Amino acid sequence: MIVVLPSSRREVEGLPDDIRGDLADALARPDAGLSLAMPFSRPIPSIGRGVHELRLKDLSGQYRAIYALVLQGTLHVLHAFKKTTRATPQRNIAVAQRRLQEVIA
Repeated sequence: MIVVLPSSRREVEGLPDDIRGDLADALARPDAGLSLAMPFSRPIPSIGRGVHELRLKDLSGQYRAIYALVLQGTLHVLHAFKKTTRATPQRNIAVAQRRLQEVIA
């Protein structure tokens, strides 16, 4: 099951159409029993256990969706944004951490 938090839904809806399509395809993979791995997805243990960054790219730039596998079979989309710097900005990490706490609380 895929859960997009209400605050994340606005972010996802703001992504370009082709990126949203790629995101939907990628998030459906775990639901189908398939795994996401590098370079498409990488773990981010600094945010929390089971948290991963999904890497999406098109002609307009690079995008990231941070998601968490909190319970077996449940994937929570915590944050989605356009990446504009080499490293993930601290404010984006803080947003994902705060939303993860909301999910596990």
